[in-house]
Parts: sequence; structure tokens; C-alpha cells
Amino acid sequence: MFSFHHVFDHPMARGFPNRFSTQYRCYSVSMLAGPNDRSDVEKGGKIIMPPSALDQLSRLNITYPMLFKLTNKNSDRMTHCGVLEFVADEGICYLPHWMMQNLLLEEGGLVQVESVHLMVATYSKFQPQSPDFLDITNPKAVLENALRNFACLTTGDVIAINYNEKIYELRVMETKPDKAVSIIECDMNVDFDAPLGYKEPERRAQNNDEPTEEDGDPSSYADMDTGFRAFTGSGNRLDGKTKGIEPSPAPLAPSDIKRGIPNYDFKVGRITFIRNSRPQPKKNVEDDDAMNRFIAFSGQGQSLRKKGRKP
Repeated sequence: MFSFHHVFDHPMARGFPNRFSTQYRCYSVSMLAGPNDRSDVEKGGKIIMPPSALDQLSRLNITYPMLFKLTNKNSDRMTHCGVLEFVADEGICYLPHWMMQNLLLEEGGLVQVESVHLMVATYSKFQPQSPDFLDITNPKAVLENALRNFACLTTGDVIAINYNEKIYELRVMETKPDKAVSIIECDMNVDFDAPLGYKEPERRAQNNDEPTEEDGDPSSYADMDTGFRAFTGSGNRLDGKTKGIEPSPAPLAPSDIKRGIPNYDFKVGRITFIRNSRPQPKKNVEDDDAMNRFIAFSGQGQSLRKKGRKP
């Protein structure tokens, strides 16, 4: 009889032989010794690990790109990251400050580092943590440029990006097809939620008040004429006398100016052209009778040749 005992005893069947898992004491990048400025680590989602980790990963034949799951067992918080370099001291790894905040880690705290394989991202949604993010002209382009320094995204993380010497924090609200995805060489759709603390601008209600008494009666409106008025100046006599000179009329007061009659039949999208029409002159009855009595070619003519005279 065939026995299954040796099948489950095979070393390949015990767990995952290509899995990297160890613990490090983590520090922020500012604690990294050396003359070089490593502020580039703070702008991304990658960590710095010791050289021994590279040797162990090489022996395990880890698939590339190298992605890791970071876990703080004391607070049960986890995130995912990539690796930038293997230059840290043994037993130590250096993390970006925003990553330590997500994991609730202090300087020198223990973090569990495990190698993982993540699915490629197809969609992600972010929520800015401040309305200042709306001041950016093209936020998607800024985010796309900043994510080049990241290897993966984890739902629930608050990542930090640097733009124009200012740090903007974004919460990862959703990722597809999984809660943790790889964003290396991927075509990912990006969406934004309303920033935290953002309020919609209040729209002022339009005042549809009825016309007051000062507006006057619409039925009594006349054409407005505030332009040139003829013969409104004052005259001067050549002999210097003031007799017969009438004073110029008083200027019009605003209350004397009347507006035109509004078109109460106005409809949106319709234009009506109103032309001034002059009344037709009244015709006299006698003129009408004369026109009715007129008969063409009914007059009498005169001849230049006298009657009775032969040529």
C-alpha cells in the first residue's frame, strides 16, 4: 500500500523554502551615519537593509522586484515596501519617517521583515489629508512623479510626498486587485477623494424680491433718454443785455428718468426686435371722395390747329 508519510516529510513540502523572514531594529533615515544626504529615502517607500540580508536573499532565489512586508507585532500594524540599498549596519534597517508613523514604531523598535509577492496594481484611490493639496495645478502628474520612488501601496497607509519643498500626506483609501499591490511597471488608474477638512463653498441664494415702490409702476414706464437734449444751453446777447435770455433748464434728476416698458412675454432663447412705428396720418373724407371720383384720361384736350381752316 502506498504511504503518504514520505510525501509530507519532503523538505520542499515544509512551508515556503524561498521565504525571507527576520527581525531588525529600525531607525529613521536621519540616524543613518555617513556624509551623504539620504533625504531621497524620505521621499519614497523603500527601506535600507544590511548586507547580510542581500546574501540570504540571493541564496533563496527571491523573485524580483524584492518586496517586503513590515509588521510591528506590538501594535499589530503592517505595511509593505521595497528595498533601496543594502548598506545598513547588521541587525538594523532604516525606514522613512512616514512608514514608522504608520507602524507606530519608535527609534530602535523591532520590526518583522518578510519577503512577499504582490499583484500588480490596476486602480488606487487617495485622500489628501489637507485642503492645501488642492493648490497643486496638476495633482495627478505630481502624484505620478512621486510614486516613482515607491515599490508598492497598502490600503490604509498614509504616504508622504514632497512637492515644491512642501510635504503632502495622502491616505491610501483603496487599491485593486488586492489590499496590497505592486506599482512597479504598471498601468494604474488613480482617483482622489475630497481632502480631509474640505468644505464645499456655499452658494448664495438669488434674491427674487418683488419690486418696491421706488421702482415705480411698470405700466407707466417710458423710454429712457439720458443722452443729448437739443437747445438746452444758455444764450448771450451781443449788446451785453440780459433781457430775453431764458435760463437753461434744470438738469434731470434720477427720479425724473423713467425706464422703458419691460417685455413681460419674454421667453428664454427668444429674441424680439421692437421697432418704433409712427402713426399713419388721418385721411380727410373729401380726399377719399376725390380719389374715388378720379377717372384716368377723362380730361379735355386742346388742339393747335383751328377748326375750319384747311392746311
